[in-house]
Amino acid sequence: MLACATSNWIAAQSSSNPPGVLSLAASCGGLSWTYKLYSPRPASPEPAVLLLHGAGDIPDNMVAAWEKFGAREGIVLIAPRLPRNDKFEAVAPRVFRCVVEDAKLHTAIDPRRVFVFGNSMGGYLAYDAAMFDSDYFAAVAVTGMIISPDYDSILNQAQRKTPIVVFMGDHDQFSTLAQARRTRDLLVHGGFPLEYHEIKEHDHNYYALSDYINNAAFAFFRSHPLPD
Repeated sequence: MLACATSNWIAAQSSSNPPGVLSLAASCGGLSWTYKLYSPRPASPEPAVLLLHGAGDIPDNMVAAWEKFGAREGIVLIAPRLPRNDKFEAVAPRVFRCVVEDAKLHTAIDPRRVFVFGNSMGGYLAYDAAMFDSDYFAAVAVTGMIISPDYDSILNQAQRKTPIVVFMGDHDQFSTLAQARRTRDLLVHGGFPLEYHEIKEHDHNYYALSDYINNAAFAFFRSHPLPD
């Protein structure tokens, strides 16, 4: 269930790559998936964040929101282009692994520190990554997205209780605080290490607070590498 309103708060779309950002394509199961790659220090194994954009958005905007922070902290950024298609969800976990493995051919990535950051529709898919790829992704951050009741059973797919941090504005146009708190309680009762941020006077616009959210998300990531 990938139904999600297209965000009206999308950063200005870029027509060309900024310095240091590569446009690449990974061959995954006979299909080609395009993605953006930013690597500040390609010779040294660094943490990586898989950036999953919202419906109607593009990878460039997610990279732009993270690039300064990534350069300062030494973080590899991997942002695939995501189709707004229900059928993609079935293959999304395999595609995410495939894209990260392809990025490893171009830069040095620490396999114990590969994280997922998903906004809106990308947050929905980030929950998939947390459950279906709990042995691969160290921790997951989600902004502006809940787990709907008919999807609760996804928690049973996790072989490891993936640490998750959730950001939700109290004025989000697409999810209520009651829904967000239900998701919080669901994850806590399921035994998942959880950090929950309820942001006052904030709506669905991740980009308006991207600096704050990115800093808080990566602080959470730092504390949750994959176990040896």
